[in-house]
Parts: sequence; structure tokens; C-alpha cells
Amino acid sequence: MLRKVNKTRLYWTLQVGGWTLYALAQIVFNVLASDNSGFSIQRALFFTYEAAFGLLLTHAYRAIINQGRWLSGGMTLLITRVVGMAYLLGLALFLLRIAISVPLGIYNPDAFRPDNILGMTTVYALIFFIWSVLYFIYNYFERYNTSLKLEASVREIELNNLKSQLNPHFIFNALNSIRALVDENPEKSKEAINQLSNILRNSLNTGKKGLTKFEEELKIVQDYLGLESIRFEERLQTQFDIDPESKDFLVPPLMVQTLVENGIKHGVGKLTAGGIIHMKTMVHNDRLTIQVRNSGHYVNGMTNPAGGLGLENTRQRLKLIYGNDASFRILSENDTFVLTEIEIPHLR
Repeated sequence: MLRKVNKTRLYWTLQVGGWTLYALAQIVFNVLASDNSGFSIQRALFFTYEAAFGLLLTHAYRAIINQGRWLSGGMTLLITRVVGMAYLLGLALFLLRIAISVPLGIYNPDAFRPDNILGMTTVYALIFFIWSVLYFIYNYFERYNTSLKLEASVREIELNNLKSQLNPHFIFNALNSIRALVDENPEKSKEAINQLSNILRNSLNTGKKGLTKFEEELKIVQDYLGLESIRFEERLQTQFDIDPESKDFLVPPLMVQTLVENGIKHGVGKLTAGGIIHMKTMVHNDRLTIQVRNSGHYVNGMTNPAGGLGLENTRQRLKLIYGNDASFRILSENDTFVLTEIEIPHLR
């Protein structure tokens, strides 16, 4: 959260500072070019309003860029959008400056001559184009720094990932469960083999990924729970409440599966009557919340279960990838369920 606050503060500092400098430069140039006719307070106000309109237009422009995820498109499409939007904003600022010139008493009828409209719109378009270039350069370096953190994260956890993902106990239990199904229920045994194959394939590919789509992570979780349901039978119940917007988010590979594995190993698996694994996601303010509830009791300090990535490792991965812009918590609910919750931002 601190990183997000700092980024927002930097944005507004540059925005207000840049457009204030623009207004001051216009005022100074007007004073120097006034031919000793004196300083015009109306023109000073005019340039101040012009800069304020420029700030508002670029702020709205930034919202359009983020909502449309322009940075995710190709370079040709991005350039086309930027040039088109620069001219559209240039025309908007031209019309706004004409509108404000009327009450200030400095309106010039010649402003609506075709050559003046084209000339002033082009000048403003150039200003907005330069603003776009600076904005995209900043975001490029921001994304580059994020990719470096992702690469460092992958390198640091790769060995632990490979060890934990190919958990011999899980594979042994899964194969035993499948063997018991071969004669009893051949169709279900085939489905279980496909589920195990998907998990192993994903495990081998994970070391090459920095982030993965949430919908792919969800499939692995469902395959994992499908295999565990064979072993636990009626003792394991699963529930999913997934926000459709979750699929647009990127998450660290096997992070959610780790939470589910922890819930079974330290919760449901220790209960004679078994229990429930309930997975829920919510999207709000461009942030994804992932909740995993499991029957059982949370014991403080149990943050690094053997045989898996562990909750402490999950915290470290979140810290490396998102900085302070992600949150992680685990707590007991009514002495019946354990809630593990992760909240992450939308990485563009």
C-alpha cells in the first residue's frame, strides 16, 4: 500500500508541478511580449485556467489509458491511439480556452478561423503527445523494475518450488487412490490420471513462469482437490465462489494451490469427520481478494508446513513481487474454520 501511495504522490506532484510551470511560462512570456502595455491580470487568469484544464484533461486521459489497458496492446495500436487522443485533447483544450476567454473579456473572433483552429489544436496536440511519451516512459521503467523483481522471485523460490511441487507423498497417495479405482471405476480412474498429469505438467513448467493467469491456477486447484477427494471420499467437501472478473488477474504459480494444500494437511486431514474447503474470490477497486476457508483450528506459529511451499514462503513471494501492495493474513473463525486471505493488485 505504501508503494501505491508513493506512486500516487509522485504522479500528482509531477502533474501539478508540470502544469503550474506551463502556466508560469505562459504568463512570463506574455509579460515580456506585451510591448510595455502593462501586465494583464485577465490574461494571467486565462493561462491559469488553461493549465488547470490541461491538468484535468490529462488526468482523464490517464484513466482512459488504465481502463483500456493500452500498455497491453501492440506498439502500432498504441501509437495510433496516442496520436488520435492527442489531437482530440488538443481540440478539447482549444475549445475550453475559447470558452473561458469570453467571460474574461479577451475573446478574439479570429480564433475560429480554420487556420487558427488547426494551428492551435496541433500545438496542444504536441503538448499532449509529449505528456503521453513521458507517461509511457515512466510506466515502461516501472514494468521493467517489476519484471526484475519477478525474475529474482522466480530464481529464489525455484528450488523450493520444484521440491514441493513434486511432493512424493502426494504423488504416492494419488497413485494409490488411482490404483484402487482402476477396477472399481475405470472412467473415474482415467479422469484422475488426467488430473495428476495436469498437476505434474504444471509443476514442471512453473519454474519458467513469473506469473500465471488466475483461471489456470484455478484449474490446478480443482484438479488437486479432485485427486484429494478420491483419497478422503465423503470426508472432503469442496465449494467454489469465484468472481468472474478474477480471470483477468495474474497470480504467482501454485500460490493458491499451496493455501488449499495447507488447509487439507493441517485442517481437514486432521479431523475424523473431515470437513470443507471453501474457495472464494472477490474483485473490488482493481484488486483481487482470494479467500480459502477450511474446517479446523489455526495454531499460531504454524506458518511453514513441511512438504509444501509453506505460508511463510507465500508471504515472501508476495513481498518480492508486489512489495507492500499485497496483503496476507490467516486467522481462526469461530473455532470452526481457518481463513487464509490474500489480496493483490492488478498488474498491467
